[in-house]
Amino acid sequence: MILEHAVLEVVPGEEAAFEAAFDRARSIIASATGFRQLRLCRCFEQPNRYLLLVEWDRLEDHTEGFRGSAAYEEWRTLLHHFYDPIPVVDHYVEKVSLGPS
Repeated sequence: MILEHAVLEVVPGEEAAFEAAFDRARSIIASATGFRQLRLCRCFEQPNRYLLLVEWDRLEDHTEGFRGSAAYEEWRTLLHHFYDPIPVVDHYVEKVSLGPS
């Protein structure tokens, strides 16, 4: 499993419009091959900052499959104009997991 991590800085004042657009866009990414799940969290201290976490089966499912698809262009059209700056996206591999004992 690969965890995609992106901090999304949304133009201040556009948070509600971004969230509405994201609500439409999430079905686009959910239909991608290798997609597992996503979480979008809003920052408490800076309400125009969001954390996007997406789980993929493989790195290539995101970097080649989704990003190389027509669906990604639709995703970009819906969301990328909200970002300032364009987010840096990193990918992680889980090493330790701790839950309730």
